[in-house]
Amino acid sequence: MSGVPSLSALRGRDFLKETDFTREEMLSLLDLAAQLKSERAAGLEEQRLRGKAIALIFEKASTRTRSAFEVAAFHQGAHASSLDPSSSHIGRKESAADTARVLERMYDAIEYRGYAQSTVEELAAHSSVPVYNGLTDEWHPTQMLADFLTMREHSDKPFSEMSFAYLGDARSNMGNSMLVMGAIMGCDVRICAPSELWPTEEVQQIAGERAAQSGARLVITEDPREALPGADFVETDVWVSLGEPAEVWAERVSLLRPYRVDSTTLELTGNPRVRFLHCLPAFHDGRTEVGQRIAEETGLADGLEVSDEVFESGASVVFDEAENRLHTIKALLVATLA
Repeated sequence: MSGVPSLSALRGRDFLKETDFTREEMLSLLDLAAQLKSERAAGLEEQRLRGKAIALIFEKASTRTRSAFEVAAFHQGAHASSLDPSSSHIGRKESAADTARVLERMYDAIEYRGYAQSTVEELAAHSSVPVYNGLTDEWHPTQMLADFLTMREHSDKPFSEMSFAYLGDARSNMGNSMLVMGAIMGCDVRICAPSELWPTEEVQQIAGERAAQSGARLVITEDPREALPGADFVETDVWVSLGEPAEVWAERVSLLRPYRVDSTTLELTGNPRVRFLHCLPAFHDGRTEVGQRIAEETGLADGLEVSDEVFESGASVVFDEAENRLHTIKALLVATLA
């Protein structure tokens, strides 16, 4: 692996949740991602994964995760096979344990994007090859790599001096992951949501333990006026996650309307350089089937969790963030397989 930072400790490792890697390992992964991104832009990328094969299991729909894994594998000379519920037996006719024992005989790594964290952990427990969590209901670790690379690119501060506020449904995979990843990296973390949508006590305890090690500052509050002042980044996510029934929309919109990210939200930071993050897809206008329906029901025609004004503004770095899914996932593959 010429020219690549030493990441030998990650070879063969699973990445199921943020706590699987130390702060130093995360920093090394981000360094590698930045290097691979630079190499690609300069036309100097080396293929370090020639002959490798990666199985991609998708129980949930995917745009960025699937594209990032497939293109990262292609760029590095590996082959990726995508398996969805209509083209595999996992969860219906074959257990995760049996699936893992089949796939490990044919592939060098397995990615899973689906519902229960227990499923990806069962795959890892029965697989001798690395298993990656592309998203579960509890955690979204590969998204965190992209988010933190994006924050590093758009700030001249080290993570220990960086602050971010996450607004919205904070007991979702994104709320859990932002709290714990920020704690690992030593950031000033503000989680802002109605108390019934806060991360669980277990997740808060995990974050508190990591913060004690890194020096991170953690605030969980219902008040945006407490969470936002001085924030370098503001992040949100959709108010209803993949797999939740449509009936919850009305209740969720009522609960989270005060946490919508609009121009007033960014003004509350008092930071003219504040940047906006979103893992996408975003309901920032009515130009999607769901967005149009919810806009008609709620009157929020210019966006739900984020206003179209903010989404399309110069403060928005969401497409840099989306691109960085590719570079950070490529770094994860190289570090664990090359």
